Amino acid sequence: MTSAGHRAQAPDDAGTGDAGAGAVSRLAPAARRFLARRRGVLVRLALWSLAESGQAFLVGYGVARSVDDGFLAGDPRRGLLWLAVAVAAVLTGAPVVRGVFAQLAGLTEPLRDALVRRAVDRSLVRVAAGGSGGPDRAAVSRLTNQVEIARDSFAGLVLTLRSFVFTAAGALLGLLSLHPALLVVVMPPLAAGLALFLVTLRPMAAAQRRALAADEALGDHAARARAALRDLTACGTGPAAERRGADLVADAAAAARTLAGWAAVRTAALGVAGHLPVLALLVAVGWLRGRGVSAGALLGAFTYLVQSLLPALHTLMTALGAAGARLLVVLDRIVGPPPDPTDAPVATASRADTADGHGHGHGRVHCHGTGGRSPDGASPAQHGAAPVPALELRSVTLSYGARAEPVLDSLDLSVAAGEHLAVVGPSGIGKSTLTRLAAGTLAPSGGEVRVAGSPVAGRTAPELAALRVLVPQEAYVFSGTVADNLAYLRPDAGREELDAALRAFGLRPLVERLGGLDAPVRPVELSPGERQLIALVRAHLSPAPLLLLDEATCHLDPASEARAEEALAARPGTLLVVAHRLSSAVRADRTLVLDGVRAVCGTHDELLGRSPLYRDLTGHWCARPSRRP
Repeated sequence: MTSAGHRAQAPDDAGTGDAGAGAVSRLAPAARRFLARRRGVLVRLALWSLAESGQAFLVGYGVARSVDDGFLAGDPRRGLLWLAVAVAAVLTGAPVVRGVFAQLAGLTEPLRDALVRRAVDRSLVRVAAGGSGGPDRAAVSRLTNQVEIARDSFAGLVLTLRSFVFTAAGALLGLLSLHPALLVVVMPPLAAGLALFLVTLRPMAAAQRRALAADEALGDHAARARAALRDLTACGTGPAAERRGADLVADAAAAARTLAGWAAVRTAALGVAGHLPVLALLVAVGWLRGRGVSAGALLGAFTYLVQSLLPALHTLMTALGAAGARLLVVLDRIVGPPPDPTDAPVATASRADTADGHGHGHGRVHCHGTGGRSPDGASPAQHGAAPVPALELRSVTLSYGARAEPVLDSLDLSVAAGEHLAVVGPSGIGKSTLTRLAAGTLAPSGGEVRVAGSPVAGRTAPELAALRVLVPQEAYVFSGTVADNLAYLRPDAGREELDAALRAFGLRPLVERLGGLDAPVRPVELSPGERQLIALVRAHLSPAPLLLLDEATCHLDPASEARAEEALAARPGTLLVVAHRLSSAVRADRTLVLDGVRAVCGTHDELLGRSPLYRDLTGHWCARPSRRP
């Protein structure tokens, strides 16, 4: 009997933190050597950055002097001269930026070359070691997408850190030159906001992992309970499963509240550092004037804050919260320890293999769905009928060029009717290509694509539209009424069906704001997220049995995305989602992971044990499972 009361084991946060610290310790020596060999570039970059400090200093100082020594002193010519100095400092920004970028290339391009050499060396070592899996196709991803991510993230961090340090130095020196009392007012909230932000980095990451673990446990319980409904009813264990579900819901809610709390602290940190210095300066005007701070010095101080210091601080906080973690993960994948050369590059993911995580393949991935059940609870096989997959790829290969490395190589994919499949992987690895192949808008170089048992090759646009709906990242909304946009793929949809779809997606407030279903739509007045919601409701109403979402929820907030995917999954038919957030993979029945070398398909728990990339994406950094003899 299937157990519905099993609770998924949450990952060890401490282990995650240790793994992250291990990545830093592995990368630190190589980073020090890389920078030590480029002292000349760093010196020249610092000299250009000193010019940026001077620019930041002159802007506020020129404003202050123009007021005190010029206009208030009755000498408008001197005032205009100091303003001209401030304007000239602003105009020098273009050559300074050009010089900074010229020197930045001396860091980013050698980094890219070094990473490319490292990726090639790893691939050659793997092949020379006699790996049984064939060619290392992950090398394509490492040499292109991952190297570019590392270069761009590194360049962004260098620019951001450099700009903040030198701009802050120039602005703080300017405040000190105008009057030391200004620093007494400005520095405490500025330092407090920055310190509070730095304090939130680690606990917020841990809270994100706990929230994901709680979501996993709840999804696992729901899936098990759904599969075991007949057993639960027959054995009278339904109440126990219900209590377990209630506990898991409470745990997930508590984790979500904790995550929301840390997000609120981070927002407060941005507010303290970004707005409180200006407010403090306004409140302290009387106190500052009593200590001899002139009107021009006050205006110069506001200029320093608004034009230089606060924008640089906000950019720094944003970069540290995003690009830093991304750079750490990608560098560790390229520079870190090489993979076991005995690993097969492609692992099968048929139902028999995913049970123990030891399937092996050579050049293809098998992802077979389990299919749905008939009204009497029996599987199609028990009725003696072979289930027809909703989507099937048979040995599909796609190459953009005769000699190009295949984006997809001999891919066997079978998605059962009614299944919810998520597709994850790095950018440029072939996720969008997979959806275009399934939609019939892209022809494979080899193999065959079938939807509902019928080949898609050679079909007309109306025939394809009856089989599937593809919703791309950039949603299309045309000029017409709201109802026309929603019912575009289902012209005979009644008002009750439209109202039900609007309720399911939470779109009723938007429709009321626009003036109702018969109101005209002006696409330019809608946000990207609102356009995506309209496109998703349109796809939901479509009679096509297969829905393909290619990052079609990327502009939605997490709550709206979850609501939309739940509504689409509850719709009769099959759902394939190229995931924008990892929570989409957790909600799916099964997930296909593409990384260029190891394509793995399975449930969330199975993938945590089988796919290193999936563990990286989830932040678990779990230890590799041991291989069976």
